[in-house]
Parts: sequence; C-alpha cells; structure tokens
Amino acid sequence: MDVSDILASQKSKERSTAVEKEVPLDVDAGLLTVTDLNPVDAEDYNSSVEDYLQSVARDGVQALLGALFSLPTSSSPDGPVAQLPPATTQLPRAKPLPKPKPPTKWEQFAKAKGIQKKRKDKVVWDEEKQEWVNRWGRDGKNKEKETQWATEVPANADVEHNPAKVARDARKARVAKNEKQKLQNMARAQGVGEKEKRKVDIDRTLATTRISTASLGRFDKTLEGEKKLKGVKRKFTPTESSAAEEKKASLALLSKLDSDARKKTRKDETDSGGSDVLNVRKAVRFASKGQGGAALGRQQAKGPRKGKR
Repeated sequence: MDVSDILASQKSKERSTAVEKEVPLDVDAGLLTVTDLNPVDAEDYNSSVEDYLQSVARDGVQALLGALFSLPTSSSPDGPVAQLPPATTQLPRAKPLPKPKPPTKWEQFAKAKGIQKKRKDKVVWDEEKQEWVNRWGRDGKNKEKETQWATEVPANADVEHNPAKVARDARKARVAKNEKQKLQNMARAQGVGEKEKRKVDIDRTLATTRISTASLGRFDKTLEGEKKLKGVKRKFTPTESSAAEEKKASLALLSKLDSDARKKTRKDETDSGGSDVLNVRKAVRFASKGQGGAALGRQQAKGPRKGKR
C-alpha cells in the first residue's frame, strides 16, 4: 500500500518551527513574553478574526518555546529545568518613587559648616594587644575603660567609687542620647507635612475671620507677617452697549421668565390633580360623604390640604 501521498499531504499541513516575519519577534525569556511589532494584516483579520488571532498566538508561543529550549538546563526531581536569563523588558514601577527623607539636625549643621562625613572603619589597631579589634560591639574598643585592669582614681573620689561602673554608665548615657536624637529626627521628619497643613488651615481661618466684619477686613489691623488677602472684584454691566447685545440680553430675560411661568403652571396643575377646572376625584369623594357642591368649591378655593389625601 502506497501511503506517500497521505504523508505528503499531512506534512504540507504542518507548519515549520522556525517563525519568520518581516519584523523579528522580540522574545524576553526572562519574563516569558513575546512582543510582535508587525502590522495587522487587514485582509486576513477581516476574513476570519479567530483564525488570525490563533495564527499570531501560535507564532509567538513557537518563538518562546524555541528560545526556552536553547537555554541551559539543570536536572531536578521533576525533570530538566531551564535557567531563565535576566529580564530585558523595562517595566514601570508599581508604586511611585519614595520621597527623600528630610535632613537631620546634624546634617543641616554639617552642610552649613561644610563638614564632610568620614566613614570610620569597623576595626582599629590595639597597641597593647598588637592586633585588630572591633571598634564597637563585643570586646569593642569603646569598652576598653570598663575592662582594663588598672584605672586612675581621682583624689576627691568617693570610697565606693567604681571606675568600671562610671565608664559603663557614661557609655549607656551616650547610647540613650543617640536614641533620643534618632526619635527626634523621626518626629521632625513626620511633622513637616503636618506643619504645612496647619499653616494652610490657619491662613484659611484668618481669611474667614477677616471677611466676617462689616468692612470685609478693609480697616482691620494687619498682623506681622500676614499676607494681603485678595478679594473678588465686582463686575458691573456697562451702561452703554450695542443694539445686538441689548436684544440678546432682553431675549434671555424673556426666555427665563417664560420658563419660570411654565414651571409654575405645571406645578399648579399637579397640585390640582389635572388641568380641568373640576377635580373629578374630589367631587366623587365629597358626594360619597354627602357633602354638597358648595363645600367642594370652598375646599378648592383653599387649596389642597397637606398630609391628607
């Protein structure tokens, strides 16, 4: 049985794994994305949208799979795993850039005096031990006075004077001072926005109190550092105008009066239950209660009663 024709027809239906386009596809294996910058074929798109989208998606996936199979792999219990390269596509930030921290009190002073910050080494040379020791921390150089075997005692010192305890208390006081300054800097940084907001609120309150007087603050005493308030200038209609402008203003006024009259008429008709002179519902209700036409006339003259139908 000759099956060569069947194999040839089946092979013709299969598409090549190599994707060739006018504009090469931009494959970012690090993010597993493919960017197709080729223009849309209007003829194929209009003929069959679904087939066109499937063809474009197939080419993108084929290009991505070809890039993944060309990457180096490593073995794992689940099989070979491809090692993805760093991403090349620049993605926008999910959140805005953090605002710079306001300078501390020392940084402001150093900038004003031109003091350059010098970073100290973590280790220092100890002449007695002839070795490098830590500047801070466990067995640090800053604890040298607490651990030295001999310490000079002042002549007027108390009998219970302990040099190691004095040095330890001084070191703890320095640590507490640094922590206090750190908290003050944090409070100062958080209070910058609150201070500006408070200033705006004070200016708004001051402006409100200024215009509460009879002269709208014109003759009030100005405080030190107070900004001059800008009032709203009144606009007056010119006494002389052209005939076209005067006609336009008159027509606008008549249109407004006509609109108000129409609204009032509709409201009266709604209150009376219709445009007819005689309210049939009220007449039937009064007749069922045994009241005459005179009572109905008096009731219509008084108008509808509120809260009762």
